[in-house]
Amino acid sequence: MTVTPHLVALDIDGTTINHAGEMSPVVRDTVRAVARAGHHVTIATGRSIIATMPILHELGIETGYAVCSNGAVTLRLDPALERGYEVIEAVTFDAAPALNLLRAEWPDAVVAVEELGIGFKVNAPFPDGELQGDITVVPWDELLAHPVTRVTFRDPTGTAEDFMDLAERIGLHGVNYSVGFTAWLDVNPEGVSKGSALELVRRQLGVEPAYTLAVGDQRNDLEMLHWAARGVAMGNAPDEVKAVADETTLDVDDDGLVPVLQSLL
Repeated sequence: MTVTPHLVALDIDGTTINHAGEMSPVVRDTVRAVARAGHHVTIATGRSIIATMPILHELGIETGYAVCSNGAVTLRLDPALERGYEVIEAVTFDAAPALNLLRAEWPDAVVAVEELGIGFKVNAPFPDGELQGDITVVPWDELLAHPVTRVTFRDPTGTAEDFMDLAERIGLHGVNYSVGFTAWLDVNPEGVSKGSALELVRRQLGVEPAYTLAVGDQRNDLEMLHWAARGVAMGNAPDEVKAVADETTLDVDDDGLVPVLQSLL
């Protein structure tokens, strides 16, 4: 039986790795088996390039594509390249209007802007372990000085609900935003999402729309799950994410990704 290669888009946190930051051996082995079977396994994450590369390494994914920064950054993977990848698309925007609006409403929040392949500039330190790469504390004006791919707005004392209320109250226009598992708000260029980046990858690979599968667990996965012919929400996903998915699998702690992937084998 010949297998039709699918584009298999996988979120990382809460999907491929659990909330303790660990990837179970059965998940790793199943992802590798799907790739060996000829499917195009493509990580699609809110993580930066630096935080994504170790996961790709653990999964043994060296070729193909990866989507980072909620779709603002698309990589072509190639072990022959110096860093193992090249950036084929980076969509930037002027974050100043959104950031100034957010800061006026929530002055205590900490803010990070991404420096591609390097790390982040921040206005104050984030909680330990939340950002990877070189972290540089800079004055507020420097955060706003150049177009960026993504801005993260964070308050360790707040909740996800607080931030959803905040985004709705101030009406963030001209950007795409998603609230995370905690009081974590990612702001991206307008029209940019994991789904928009994966559509470009799909065309590069020449995969028919019917052969697309995506698995995710958070609000930044909504567009991706809607985009895929088969969108699967993790059991640990919020109800609004499950509502747009075609199906729901088990919790990440129960290796919910595994039965979804095994259905391709």
